[in-house]
Amino acid sequence: MHSCFYRLVILACLLIFPPSSLPVSGAAEAGDLEDIRSPVMAGAWYPSKPELLRKTVKGYLSGAGSQILDGEVKALIVPHAGYRYSGGIAGRAYRALKGRRITRVVMIGPSHRVGFGGISVNLQAGYETPLGTVPVDMGTARKLLDEGPPFRWLRQAHASEHSLEVQLPFIQEVLGRVRIVPVIMGRQDFTTCSTLADTLVRVLGHCQDTLFLASTDLSHYHPYREARAMDGEFISHVAGLDARGLAEGLVKGRCEACGGGPVISAILAAGAMGADKAAILGYATSGDVNGDRRRVVGYLAAALVRTSGKGPHPR
Repeated sequence: MHSCFYRLVILACLLIFPPSSLPVSGAAEAGDLEDIRSPVMAGAWYPSKPELLRKTVKGYLSGAGSQILDGEVKALIVPHAGYRYSGGIAGRAYRALKGRRITRVVMIGPSHRVGFGGISVNLQAGYETPLGTVPVDMGTARKLLDEGPPFRWLRQAHASEHSLEVQLPFIQEVLGRVRIVPVIMGRQDFTTCSTLADTLVRVLGHCQDTLFLASTDLSHYHPYREARAMDGEFISHVAGLDARGLAEGLVKGRCEACGGGPVISAILAAGAMGADKAAILGYATSGDVNGDRRRVVGYLAAALVRTSGKGPHPR
């Protein structure tokens, strides 16, 4: 298991107030149509060959069974480990999007490798995967950056960040041609989460074709029973759409998540967009995959739904 890497995750990402360790510039760069982010995890955390990658993703989706949710899915919570560990759980989340009209995905992830203050919105023209290039919604990205602090365009925050990249093959397979808004959180305190959510709602309006995606893994490297107890508290807050309670639980160490801020932000933004129900679609740990229950990582799939009678499966 990728233990050395996740030790870094614990230090850099589980803190609700991550360090602002690098001097960075807040200036936005002009988008270049040839400026495409290259994949950094292909061939390591997921297959690099298109045929094998497509087959792998389809296998996780078909193994998830039928996920029929009443109403409109406003947000997803998905894991971001290597596919061997979290692909099955991720498939349960993405399976719920089958047949739904979504043309834009606001992807929110934590910063694992670069410490910085605020929120970075990517202005590269697209993200390349072995399945092709996913275009960035430059108009929305620029509008977010125009809001000023805490928003900025920090290239190095996105360059090696895996939390959004590993989602893209699933998005390509399930949703086809969509635009993305890649957002990386350098700080994950409740104030920053609230600012992000409020700004997204103000900039996007009540768009019915937009999905918020929060990328996170749960507790890291606790014994199996302890991990399940901690993750249980996290899941209970998600199920209750309790963003403030989740933030408190993370601060006090009752639960853990490297992407707690993205989840809190998604709950707040989706709630403002009418989400009134959370569906827990799947949960597992790395120990359920490899049999080693001494030190495990938790993975969650959940959907935040507006039960308004709209969508492909009305009430």
